[in-house]
Amino acid sequence: MKNKMWGGRFSSKTNSLIEEINASIKFDHHLAMHDINGSIAHVTMLSECSIIREGEAKKIVMGLEKIRSEITKNEFEYKTELEDIHMNIENRLTEIIGPIAGKLHTARSRNDQVATDIRLYLKENINNTIVLIEELQKNLAQQALSNFDTVMPGYTHLQIAQPITFGHHLLSYVESLSRDKSRFIDSLNRLDECPLGAAALAGTSYPIDRFISAKALGFSRPMANSLDAVSSRDMVLETLSNLSILSVNISRLAEEIILWVSSEFNFVSLPDDLTTGSSIMPQKRNPDGAELIRSKAGRVIGSLNTLFIVLKGLPLAYSKDLQEDKEPLFDAIDSVDLSIKVMSAIISDIKPNIEIMLIAAKKGYSIATDIADILVQELDIPFRESHKIVGSLVAYAEINNKGLEDLKIEEYKALDERITIELVNRISFDNIIYNKLSFGGTSPENVEKAAKEWLKKLNA
Repeated sequence: MKNKMWGGRFSSKTNSLIEEINASIKFDHHLAMHDINGSIAHVTMLSECSIIREGEAKKIVMGLEKIRSEITKNEFEYKTELEDIHMNIENRLTEIIGPIAGKLHTARSRNDQVATDIRLYLKENINNTIVLIEELQKNLAQQALSNFDTVMPGYTHLQIAQPITFGHHLLSYVESLSRDKSRFIDSLNRLDECPLGAAALAGTSYPIDRFISAKALGFSRPMANSLDAVSSRDMVLETLSNLSILSVNISRLAEEIILWVSSEFNFVSLPDDLTTGSSIMPQKRNPDGAELIRSKAGRVIGSLNTLFIVLKGLPLAYSKDLQEDKEPLFDAIDSVDLSIKVMSAIISDIKPNIEIMLIAAKKGYSIATDIADILVQELDIPFRESHKIVGSLVAYAEINNKGLEDLKIEEYKALDERITIELVNRISFDNIIYNKLSFGGTSPENVEKAAKEWLKKLNA
Protein backbone atom coordinates (compact mmCIF):
# COMPACT_ATOMS: atom_id res chain seq x y z
CA MET A 1 0.00 0.00 0.00
CA LYS A 2 1.21 3.51 -0.81
CA ASN A 3 1.77 5.83 2.15
CA LYS A 4 -1.56 7.60 2.44
CA MET A 5 0.00 10.70 3.98
CA TRP A 6 2.20 11.54 1.01
CA GLY A 7 1.65 8.87 -1.67
CA GLY A 8 -0.51 10.87 -4.06
CA ARG A 9 2.05 11.14 -6.86
CA PHE A 10 3.39 7.58 -6.42
CA SER A 11 2.12 4.58 -8.38
CA SER A 12 3.63 1.77 -6.28
CA LYS A 13 4.28 1.01 -2.62
CA THR A 14 7.61 1.83 -1.02
CA ASN A 15 10.34 -0.80 -1.15
CA SER A 16 10.56 -2.50 2.26
CA LEU A 17 14.26 -1.61 2.55
CA ILE A 18 13.56 2.09 1.99
CA GLU A 19 10.68 1.83 4.44
CA GLU A 20 13.03 0.34 7.02
CA ILE A 21 15.84 2.90 6.61
CA ASN A 22 13.36 5.77 6.34
CA ALA A 23 11.39 5.01 9.50
CA SER A 24 12.33 6.83 12.69
CA ILE A 25 9.40 5.85 14.90
CA LYS A 26 11.54 3.40 16.88
CA PHE A 27 13.34 6.34 18.44
CA ASP A 28 11.44 9.56 17.71
CA HIS A 29 8.49 8.36 19.80
CA HIS A 30 10.44 10.17 22.57
CA LEU A 31 9.06 13.35 20.99
CA ALA A 32 5.41 12.30 21.25
CA MET A 33 4.26 14.66 24.01
CA HIS A 34 6.17 17.57 22.49
CA ASP A 35 4.60 16.81 19.10
CA ILE A 36 1.13 16.87 20.64
CA ASN A 37 1.86 20.15 22.43
CA GLY A 38 3.15 21.66 19.19
CA SER A 39 0.08 20.48 17.29
CA ILE A 40 -2.30 21.93 19.87
CA ALA A 41 -0.50 25.29 19.74
CA HIS A 42 -0.55 25.23 15.93
CA VAL A 43 -4.22 24.36 15.53
CA THR A 44 -5.20 26.92 18.19
CA MET A 45 -3.30 29.56 16.23
CA LEU A 46 -5.01 28.47 12.98
CA SER A 47 -8.38 28.98 14.66
CA GLU A 48 -7.46 32.37 16.13
CA CYS A 49 -6.30 33.49 12.70
CA SER A 50 -9.61 32.26 11.16
CA ILE A 51 -7.79 29.78 8.91
CA ILE A 52 -9.91 26.91 10.26
CA ARG A 53 -13.19 27.04 12.21
CA GLU A 54 -13.15 27.21 16.00
CA GLY A 55 -15.26 24.05 16.24
CA GLU A 56 -12.84 22.17 14.02
CA ALA A 57 -9.91 23.26 16.17
CA LYS A 58 -11.68 22.12 19.34
CA LYS A 59 -12.40 18.74 17.78
CA ILE A 60 -8.75 18.35 16.74
CA VAL A 61 -7.54 19.32 20.22
CA MET A 62 -9.95 16.81 21.78
CA GLY A 63 -8.54 14.08 19.53
CA LEU A 64 -4.96 15.03 20.35
CA GLU A 65 -5.69 14.90 24.07
CA LYS A 66 -7.17 11.43 23.63
CA ILE A 67 -3.94 10.36 21.88
CA ARG A 68 -1.92 11.87 24.74
CA SER A 69 -3.92 9.73 27.17
CA GLU A 70 -3.37 6.61 25.06
CA ILE A 71 0.40 7.19 24.96
CA THR A 72 0.52 7.83 28.71
CA LYS A 73 -1.32 4.55 29.34
CA ASN A 74 0.87 2.64 26.82
CA GLU A 75 -2.20 1.96 24.69
CA PHE A 76 -0.96 3.74 21.55
CA GLU A 77 0.17 1.54 18.65
CA TYR A 78 3.25 2.84 16.82
CA LYS A 79 3.33 1.77 13.17
CA THR A 80 6.61 1.55 11.28
CA GLU A 81 4.94 2.01 7.90
CA LEU A 82 3.89 5.49 9.04
CA GLU A 83 7.58 6.39 9.39
CA ASP A 84 7.67 8.85 12.27
CA ILE A 85 5.89 10.12 15.36
CA HIS A 86 4.25 12.99 13.45
CA MET A 87 2.43 10.77 10.94
CA ASN A 88 1.63 8.15 13.58
CA ILE A 89 -0.18 10.79 15.60
CA GLU A 90 -1.93 12.32 12.59
CA ASN A 91 -3.05 8.89 11.38
CA ARG A 92 -4.50 8.04 14.80
CA LEU A 93 -6.15 11.47 14.92
CA THR A 94 -7.87 10.67 11.61
CA GLU A 95 -9.12 7.39 13.07
CA ILE A 96 -10.58 9.24 16.06
CA ILE A 97 -12.16 12.35 14.45
CA GLY A 98 -12.22 11.56 10.74
CA PRO A 99 -11.00 13.57 7.70
CA ILE A 100 -11.11 16.87 9.60
CA ALA A 101 -7.80 15.73 11.13
CA GLY A 102 -6.20 16.62 7.80
CA LYS A 103 -6.70 20.32 8.58
CA LEU A 104 -4.10 20.07 11.37
CA HIS A 105 -1.29 20.08 8.82
CA THR A 106 -2.42 23.37 7.27
CA ALA A 107 0.45 25.91 7.08
CA ARG A 108 3.08 23.59 8.46
CA SER A 109 5.44 20.81 7.36
CA ARG A 110 7.09 17.93 9.12
CA ASN A 111 10.25 20.01 8.69
CA ASP A 112 9.20 22.82 11.03
CA GLN A 113 7.25 20.32 13.14
CA VAL A 114 10.27 18.19 14.03
CA ALA A 115 12.48 21.24 14.53
CA THR A 116 9.93 22.53 17.05
CA ASP A 117 9.64 19.15 18.78
CA ILE A 118 13.42 18.93 19.19
CA ARG A 119 13.63 22.39 20.73
CA LEU A 120 10.82 21.56 23.15
CA TYR A 121 12.57 18.29 24.02
CA LEU A 122 15.86 20.12 24.59
CA LYS A 123 14.29 22.77 26.81
CA GLU A 124 12.71 20.13 29.02
CA ASN A 125 15.72 17.86 29.23
CA ILE A 126 18.32 20.59 29.69
CA ASN A 127 16.36 21.83 32.68
CA ASN A 128 16.25 18.26 34.04
CA THR A 129 20.03 17.96 33.62
CA ILE A 130 20.55 21.28 35.42
CA VAL A 131 18.55 19.95 38.39
CA LEU A 132 20.71 16.80 38.47
CA ILE A 133 23.92 18.87 38.30
CA GLU A 134 22.76 20.92 41.29
CA GLU A 135 22.01 17.76 43.28
CA LEU A 136 25.53 16.48 42.62
CA GLN A 137 26.93 19.87 43.62
CA LYS A 138 25.02 19.72 46.90
CA ASN A 139 26.40 16.28 47.71
CA LEU A 140 29.94 17.40 46.90
CA ALA A 141 29.59 20.58 48.98
CA GLN A 142 28.14 18.64 51.91
CA GLN A 143 31.03 16.18 51.84
CA ALA A 144 33.43 19.12 51.57
CA LEU A 145 31.90 20.68 54.67
CA SER A 146 32.18 17.38 56.54
CA ASN A 147 35.83 17.12 55.49
CA PHE A 148 36.94 20.75 55.51
CA ASP A 149 40.02 19.82 57.58
CA THR A 150 40.62 16.26 56.31
CA VAL A 151 44.16 16.32 54.91
CA MET A 152 45.15 14.46 51.75
CA PRO A 153 47.96 14.71 49.21
CA GLY A 154 47.47 16.94 46.21
CA TYR A 155 49.03 15.67 43.00
CA THR A 156 50.64 16.92 39.83
CA HIS A 157 51.74 14.36 37.23
CA LEU A 158 50.16 11.83 39.65
CA GLN A 159 53.12 12.52 41.96
CA ILE A 160 52.57 13.87 45.47
CA ALA A 161 52.92 17.65 45.18
CA GLN A 162 51.52 19.55 48.19
CA PRO A 163 49.12 18.71 51.01
CA ILE A 164 45.53 19.86 50.53
CA THR A 165 42.22 19.15 52.21
CA PHE A 166 39.74 16.58 50.94
CA GLY A 167 37.05 19.23 51.10
CA HIS A 168 39.10 21.52 48.88
CA HIS A 169 39.46 18.74 46.32
CA LEU A 170 35.71 18.08 46.27
CA LEU A 171 34.87 21.78 45.97
CA SER A 172 36.98 21.98 42.82
CA TYR A 173 34.34 19.78 41.15
CA VAL A 174 31.54 21.97 42.50
CA GLU A 175 33.20 24.85 40.66
CA SER A 176 33.61 22.98 37.37
CA LEU A 177 30.01 21.73 37.56
CA SER A 178 28.90 25.34 38.04
CA ARG A 179 30.50 26.22 34.71
CA ASP A 180 28.85 23.17 33.12
CA LYS A 181 25.52 24.41 34.43
CA SER A 182 26.13 27.93 33.11
CA ARG A 183 26.77 26.54 29.62
CA PHE A 184 23.38 24.81 29.65
CA ILE A 185 21.69 27.98 30.93
CA ASP A 186 23.32 29.97 28.12
CA SER A 187 22.12 27.47 25.55
CA LEU A 188 18.54 27.76 26.84
CA ASN A 189 18.63 31.43 25.85
CA ARG A 190 19.60 30.52 22.30
CA LEU A 191 16.95 27.77 22.22
CA ASP A 192 14.22 30.26 23.01
CA GLU A 193 13.02 30.65 19.41
CA CYS A 194 10.19 28.72 17.76
CA PRO A 195 10.50 27.17 14.26
CA LEU A 196 6.78 26.40 13.96
CA GLY A 197 5.18 28.09 10.95
CA ALA A 198 8.33 28.08 8.85
CA ALA A 199 6.63 25.21 6.96
CA ALA A 200 8.80 23.22 4.54
CA LEU A 201 11.43 25.94 4.05
CA ALA A 202 9.85 29.09 2.58
CA GLY A 203 7.18 30.04 5.09
CA THR A 204 3.51 30.01 4.05
CA SER A 205 0.93 32.15 2.22
CA TYR A 206 -1.68 31.47 4.91
CA PRO A 207 -2.26 34.48 7.20
CA ILE A 208 -0.76 32.77 10.27
CA ASP A 209 0.54 34.49 13.39
CA ARG A 210 3.72 32.70 14.45
CA PHE A 211 3.96 34.78 17.60
CA ILE A 212 0.75 33.16 18.92
CA SER A 213 2.07 29.60 18.57
CA ALA A 214 5.52 30.58 19.85
CA LYS A 215 4.02 32.13 22.99
CA ALA A 216 1.72 29.14 23.55
CA LEU A 217 4.75 26.81 23.53
CA GLY A 218 6.76 28.96 25.94
CA PHE A 219 9.14 30.50 23.39
CA SER A 220 9.92 34.20 23.52
CA ARG A 221 9.71 34.63 19.75
CA PRO A 222 9.51 32.77 16.42
CA MET A 223 12.69 32.11 14.43
CA ALA A 224 13.28 34.95 11.99
CA ASN A 225 14.30 32.97 8.88
CA SER A 226 12.30 30.02 7.58
CA LEU A 227 15.33 28.30 5.99
CA ASP A 228 17.28 28.54 9.21
CA ALA A 229 14.28 27.39 11.22
CA VAL A 230 13.94 24.02 9.48
CA SER A 231 17.57 23.19 8.77
CA SER A 232 19.62 24.43 11.74
CA ARG A 233 20.76 21.83 14.24
CA ASP A 234 23.38 23.91 16.01
CA MET A 235 21.19 23.76 19.14
CA VAL A 236 21.63 19.97 19.13
CA LEU A 237 25.37 20.34 18.50
CA GLU A 238 25.63 22.83 21.34
CA THR A 239 23.74 20.54 23.71
CA LEU A 240 25.92 17.57 22.76
CA SER A 241 29.01 19.73 23.23
CA ASN A 242 27.82 20.80 26.69
CA LEU A 243 27.00 17.18 27.55
CA SER A 244 30.45 16.09 26.37
CA ILE A 245 32.24 18.67 28.52
CA LEU A 246 30.08 17.72 31.51
CA SER A 247 30.71 14.00 30.97
CA VAL A 248 34.48 14.62 30.78
CA ASN A 249 34.40 16.50 34.10
CA ILE A 250 32.41 13.73 35.77
CA SER A 251 34.70 11.13 34.20
CA ARG A 252 37.75 12.77 35.79
CA LEU A 253 36.09 12.56 39.20
CA ALA A 254 35.18 8.93 38.48
CA GLU A 255 38.81 8.17 37.62
CA GLU A 256 39.98 9.66 40.91
CA ILE A 257 37.46 7.60 42.86
CA ILE A 258 38.66 4.48 41.04
CA LEU A 259 42.22 5.30 42.12
CA TRP A 260 41.21 6.22 45.68
CA VAL A 261 39.37 2.94 46.36
CA SER A 262 42.25 0.83 45.04
CA SER A 263 44.40 -1.12 47.50
CA GLU A 264 47.40 1.02 46.54
CA PHE A 265 45.67 4.26 47.60
CA ASN A 266 42.92 3.14 49.99
CA PHE A 267 41.92 6.78 50.50
CA VAL A 268 38.16 6.17 50.49
CA SER A 269 35.65 3.38 50.95
CA LEU A 270 32.36 2.77 49.16
CA PRO A 271 29.38 0.91 50.66
CA ASP A 272 28.45 -2.53 49.36
CA ASP A 273 25.41 -1.28 47.45
CA LEU A 274 27.61 0.96 45.29
CA THR A 275 30.14 -1.73 44.37
CA THR A 276 29.99 -5.12 42.66
CA GLY A 277 31.74 -8.44 43.09
CA SER A 278 33.69 -10.87 40.95
CA SER A 279 32.36 -14.17 39.64
CA ILE A 280 35.69 -15.86 40.40
CA MET A 281 37.47 -13.77 43.07
CA PRO A 282 35.36 -13.67 46.24
CA GLN A 283 37.40 -10.89 47.86
CA LYS A 284 36.74 -8.29 45.15
CA ARG A 285 34.72 -5.10 45.59
CA ASN A 286 34.77 -3.31 42.24
CA PRO A 287 33.84 0.37 41.63
CA ASP A 288 31.83 -0.52 38.51
CA GLY A 289 29.61 2.55 38.76
CA ALA A 290 32.57 4.90 38.53
CA GLU A 291 34.13 2.83 35.76
CA LEU A 292 30.96 2.98 33.68
CA ILE A 293 30.68 6.73 34.23
CA ARG A 294 34.23 6.99 32.90
CA SER A 295 33.41 4.94 29.80
CA LYS A 296 30.13 6.71 29.03
CA ALA A 297 32.06 9.93 28.45
CA GLY A 298 33.46 8.32 25.29
CA ARG A 299 29.96 7.40 24.20
CA VAL A 300 28.72 10.97 24.63
CA ILE A 301 31.70 12.45 22.80
CA GLY A 302 31.00 9.94 20.01
CA SER A 303 27.44 11.27 19.74
CA LEU A 304 28.79 14.80 19.30
CA ASN A 305 31.22 13.61 16.64
CA THR A 306 28.41 11.77 14.84
CA LEU A 307 26.36 14.91 14.41
CA PHE A 308 29.38 17.01 13.39
CA ILE A 309 29.98 14.56 10.54
CA VAL A 310 26.28 14.47 9.56
CA LEU A 311 26.09 18.26 9.32
CA LYS A 312 29.49 19.23 7.96
CA GLY A 313 28.58 19.13 4.24
CA LEU A 314 24.80 19.38 4.39
CA PRO A 315 23.24 22.09 2.16
CA LEU A 316 20.12 24.02 3.19
CA ALA A 317 17.32 23.39 3.82
CA TYR A 318 16.03 20.03 5.05
CA SER A 319 17.61 16.71 4.08
CA LYS A 320 16.74 13.30 5.47
CA ASP A 321 20.25 13.16 6.95
CA LEU A 322 18.87 15.34 9.75
CA GLN A 323 16.90 12.34 10.99
CA GLU A 324 20.25 11.08 12.35
CA ASP A 325 20.38 13.85 14.94
CA LYS A 326 17.91 12.21 17.32
CA GLU A 327 19.41 8.88 18.37
CA PRO A 328 22.79 10.39 19.38
CA LEU A 329 21.00 13.19 21.24
CA PHE A 330 18.59 10.94 23.12
CA ASP A 331 21.36 8.50 24.01
CA ALA A 332 23.74 11.23 25.18
CA ILE A 333 21.15 12.85 27.45
CA ASP A 334 20.16 9.50 28.94
CA SER A 335 23.82 8.52 29.45
CA VAL A 336 24.81 11.77 31.13
CA ASP A 337 21.74 11.96 33.35
CA LEU A 338 22.33 8.40 34.57
CA SER A 339 26.02 9.15 35.13
CA ILE A 340 25.17 12.19 37.28
CA LYS A 341 22.69 10.19 39.36
CA VAL A 342 25.21 7.42 39.98
CA MET A 343 27.96 9.90 40.85
CA SER A 344 25.62 11.70 43.26
CA ALA A 345 24.97 8.42 45.06
CA ILE A 346 28.71 7.66 45.23
CA ILE A 347 29.62 11.09 46.59
CA SER A 348 26.79 11.01 49.11
CA ASP A 349 28.00 7.74 50.65
CA ILE A 350 31.77 7.89 50.15
CA LYS A 351 33.82 7.52 53.35
CA PRO A 352 37.35 8.97 53.53
CA ASN A 353 40.02 6.93 55.31
CA ILE A 354 41.33 9.95 57.19
CA GLU A 355 44.49 8.50 58.76
CA ILE A 356 45.64 6.86 55.53
CA MET A 357 45.13 10.13 53.65
CA LEU A 358 47.15 12.05 56.25
CA ILE A 359 50.03 9.57 56.15
CA ALA A 360 50.10 9.79 52.35
CA ALA A 361 50.02 13.61 52.47
CA LYS A 362 53.24 13.61 54.49
CA LYS A 363 55.07 11.49 51.93
CA GLY A 364 57.02 12.73 48.95
CA TYR A 365 58.44 15.79 50.75
CA SER A 366 55.14 17.50 50.09
CA ILE A 367 55.96 20.55 52.24
CA ALA A 368 59.11 21.42 50.26
CA THR A 369 57.49 24.32 48.39
CA ASP A 370 56.18 25.77 51.63
CA ILE A 371 59.65 25.61 53.21
CA ALA A 372 60.98 27.48 50.18
CA ASP A 373 58.31 30.15 50.73
CA ILE A 374 59.31 30.44 54.41
CA LEU A 375 62.97 30.95 53.42
CA VAL A 376 61.97 33.70 50.99
CA GLN A 377 59.98 35.47 53.70
CA GLU A 378 62.54 35.06 56.50
CA LEU A 379 65.82 35.48 54.61
CA ASP A 380 64.63 38.01 52.02
CA ILE A 381 66.10 36.00 49.17
CA PRO A 382 64.78 35.34 45.62
CA PHE A 383 62.50 32.33 45.28
CA ARG A 384 64.88 30.70 42.78
CA GLU A 385 67.67 30.76 45.37
CA SER A 386 65.32 29.38 48.00
CA HIS A 387 64.19 26.68 45.56
CA LYS A 388 67.81 25.56 45.17
CA ILE A 389 68.43 25.45 48.95
CA VAL A 390 65.31 23.35 49.58
CA GLY A 391 66.20 21.06 46.67
CA SER A 392 69.47 20.33 48.50
CA LEU A 393 67.53 19.73 51.72
CA VAL A 394 65.26 17.22 49.96
CA ALA A 395 68.28 15.42 48.45
CA TYR A 396 69.94 15.24 51.89
CA ALA A 397 66.72 14.01 53.58
CA GLU A 398 66.17 11.40 50.89
CA ILE A 399 69.71 10.01 51.23
CA ASN A 400 69.31 9.84 55.02
CA ASN A 401 65.76 8.45 54.88
CA LYS A 402 64.28 11.36 56.83
CA GLY A 403 61.33 13.68 56.47
CA LEU A 404 61.86 17.42 56.14
CA GLU A 405 60.11 17.94 59.45
CA ASP A 406 62.58 15.55 61.12
CA LEU A 407 65.74 17.49 60.21
CA LYS A 408 67.61 19.18 63.10
CA ILE A 409 68.74 22.78 63.08
CA GLU A 410 72.35 21.60 62.66
CA GLU A 411 71.43 19.75 59.47
CA TYR A 412 69.70 22.82 58.09
CA LYS A 413 72.67 25.06 58.95
CA ALA A 414 75.09 22.61 57.35
CA LEU A 415 73.35 23.37 54.05
CA ASP A 416 72.84 27.09 54.64
CA GLU A 417 74.12 28.86 57.74
CA ARG A 418 71.53 31.65 57.41
CA ILE A 419 68.77 29.27 58.54
CA THR A 420 67.79 30.00 62.17
CA ILE A 421 66.05 28.00 64.88
CA GLU A 422 63.07 30.41 64.64
CA LEU A 423 62.77 29.61 60.98
CA VAL A 424 62.94 25.84 61.56
CA ASN A 425 60.26 26.12 64.23
CA ARG A 426 57.89 27.49 61.59
CA ILE A 427 58.23 24.28 59.57
CA SER A 428 55.18 22.41 60.84
CA PHE A 429 52.93 20.28 58.67
CA ASP A 430 49.77 21.55 60.41
CA ASN A 431 50.85 25.19 60.13
CA ILE A 432 51.52 24.77 56.44
CA ILE A 433 47.98 23.46 55.80
CA TYR A 434 46.28 26.13 57.89
CA ASN A 435 48.34 28.97 56.39
CA LYS A 436 46.99 28.48 52.84
CA LEU A 437 44.65 31.42 53.38
CA SER A 438 44.93 33.07 49.95
CA PHE A 439 41.60 33.41 48.15
CA GLY A 440 40.70 29.99 46.76
CA GLY A 441 43.39 28.30 48.85
CA THR A 442 43.12 24.96 50.63
CA SER A 443 43.16 26.10 54.28
CA PRO A 444 40.41 24.49 56.38
CA GLU A 445 39.09 27.97 57.17
CA ASN A 446 38.68 28.74 53.46
CA VAL A 447 37.15 25.35 52.69
CA GLU A 448 34.59 25.50 55.48
CA LYS A 449 33.51 28.97 54.41
CA ALA A 450 33.31 28.06 50.72
CA ALA A 451 31.35 24.85 51.40
CA LYS A 452 28.80 26.74 53.50
CA GLU A 453 28.45 29.42 50.83
CA TRP A 454 27.87 26.83 48.12
CA LEU A 455 25.26 24.98 50.18
CA LYS A 456 23.46 28.23 50.92
CA LYS A 457 23.46 29.14 47.22
CA LEU A 458 22.37 25.68 46.04
CA ASN A 459 19.59 25.38 48.61
CA ALA A 460 18.27 28.89 47.94
